[in-house]
Parts: sequence; C-alpha cells; structure tokens
Amino acid sequence: MTPDLRKRTFIKLAALSALGSASLAACSKKEEAAAPSDTAPAAAPAEALKAAWIYVGPVGSAGWSFAHDLGRKAVEAEFGDKVKTTFVESVPEGADTERVVRDLVNQGNKLIFGTSFGFMEAMLKVAQDHPDVKFEHATGYKTAANMNVYDSRFYQDTYLAGIIAGHMTKTGTLGFVGSFPIPEVLRNINAFTLGAQSVKPDVKVRVVWANTWYDPPKETEAAQSLMNSGADVLLQNTDSTAVLQAANNAGKLAFGWDSDMSAFGGEAHLGSAIADWSHYYKKTVKEVLDGTWKGNQVTRWGVPEGQNDLVKLSDKIPAEARAKVDEIKSKMKDGSFDVFNGPISDASGKERLAAGVRANDEWMGKIDFFVPGVEGNIPASK
Repeated sequence: MTPDLRKRTFIKLAALSALGSASLAACSKKEEAAAPSDTAPAAAPAEALKAAWIYVGPVGSAGWSFAHDLGRKAVEAEFGDKVKTTFVESVPEGADTERVVRDLVNQGNKLIFGTSFGFMEAMLKVAQDHPDVKFEHATGYKTAANMNVYDSRFYQDTYLAGIIAGHMTKTGTLGFVGSFPIPEVLRNINAFTLGAQSVKPDVKVRVVWANTWYDPPKETEAAQSLMNSGADVLLQNTDSTAVLQAANNAGKLAFGWDSDMSAFGGEAHLGSAIADWSHYYKKTVKEVLDGTWKGNQVTRWGVPEGQNDLVKLSDKIPAEARAKVDEIKSKMKDGSFDVFNGPISDASGKERLAAGVRANDEWMGKIDFFVPGVEGNIPASK
C-alpha cells in the first residue's frame, strides 16, 4: 500500500469513528430525554366557571338592573379568573326570555341568573331541558332540582321610607308609581303606607300604574299625575330615575329605588331604598365552585342580612324621623319587628291577618289587596 493510500484509509476510518461516537452520544441523549422524571407534571388549570346574568332593563339605568350588575361585578372581584361572567340587558319577559336563556346555555354557561319576575316560566322550561346547568331566578316562587329562587325584602326598607315620608309630607298625600300589580309590588305599596301611617295615621297614598318596569317617559307621566293630584312625596317600584327627577323638577320630594340615586335627585332626594345583591351572588358562586350548591331552594334576605337598606338620607330630614328609622331598623335586625304584623285589614275593612300574627312568606307571596289609606285600583296582573 502506498503512503497516499494508507493516509486516505486512516482519514476514512477516523471519520467513521467520529460519526459512530456522535451517533452514540445522540442515542444517549434520547434515552435521557425518554427517561421518566421524578417530578409530576403540573396540573392543568381548572376551567373557569361560566356564569351569565339576564336583565330586564339597561344596566345603565341606575335602578334594578344596575343594582344586579353591581353584584355581578362583585363576583368578578371576589373570584378573579375562577369565574367568567357575561350579561344580556333589556331582555323582554316572555318568548324572548327563553331564546336568550337557551343561547346562554349553548355558549357554555353553567350558572344563569334571571333577574326579573317575568323570566320565571321560561327559565323553568329551559332548566328542565338542561339538568347540568344551574339556574337562579330573582323574585319568583317556582323551583326545580336545578333551579332556585332568591329575593330581597324591599318592603322592609320601603317601610323605613314611609316613616320619613310621613314626617315630610305637608299635604298628607303621598304618591306611588307602580309597575305591575303582583305581590312583590303590592307588598311595597302597603309597607310604604304602613310606615307613613305609623307617623301620621290619616295619611293617604295614591297609586298610578305605569305597567312597565322601565320606561322613563311613562314613569314621568305617572309621577306628574300623582303630583297634580296633591302628592308631595313620591316612591316608585319602577327602575329608572324618572320619578325622582320629575319630583325634583316640580319642587317635590321623592326616594331613589333599587340603588343609590342621590346623584340624580337634586333637592328632591330623601334617601334611596336599595338592594345589595352582591352577598347572595358571591355565596351562590362559591357554592357552585366548591360543589355544595343545591336546587329547590328559596332564599329571601332583607335588612337583617345587609341586603336591603335605606341609604344617603337627606340633611333636610328631621332628627326625630332619623331616630325613628334607626330604632325600627335596629328592631328589624334583631327580629323584634317586621312590617306585616296583625291585625292587618284590606281597604274594605276585611281582616287579612289576625292580631298577634306575624306574616310568613307564604302570606306575603299572596298579597292581592291594598291596606286602608291606599287610593287606587288593582288591575288584573299580567
């Protein structure tokens, strides 16, 4: 073999040797990569609970839907990325309700809050078709294995507003703009009247029905009608600031409703009867997240639980009225007083609750009458 041939052979063998070493190293690294690790892989993050709210009015109304949306935002603040919330506003009661609820289910929401009385039948129907979804209905009375009812005892802070109205009225006539003649609204009208009569037994409360939850022009028209008939202090069971603003424009007095409306009432604002829904919403979401949520439940909270209150009282309210409000509120909290304690009669004089009897939720859920002192009629409910 020539020197050149031996040199080429040596170089070739060296190259093959280097290639073999590289292959062995690569195999070794593959085996190391494939070797099992002593550290367990990180668990995948839990999927966020998708929860939806349905509102009968616009969230910017500063009333009912606005108050519920404050509760939704409180849920977001409390649970962070554990919950993903959404809402649909201005949903008409009826067939549109069912369409919206089904769409929210199809979007993957596993918890749905319906925040108006008229949503009840549609929610119940959809709940029966989707047992894996949890439904919560505000102000209703029908439940199911996957549907609960929750409510606020507005009649408690409405009674407190009546105490103030009784002190502030100069004409002895108060006004109330009603939405629909259903028990929850009739409760509030009667409670407002009883509160005022605890101060002035001969006070009258005139009622005009707007037949809507939210319609500022109709609410304004109803308020103006009441003031034209002599009412000088107004309250409403509708969702906008229209009644309060109409009273301010006319130089009369009024209350905010559902949420703090002090910013809209000017000199007319005496206080706002509010509901803080955040307590119930946070409780419910927590139960869904930790697996303790149960259906067929009815929850009604009020002043004792911090869900209802009369806030932002005007400086023009006399000390005597403030003291009376504080006294009754304290008794509501300790359970020694509630609004509907017998004897209670209707406007015709018929006894509806016997002396010494405290009304229960069943009785209050069937109120279909005005107490003496309320002027107006009760049309057939829709």
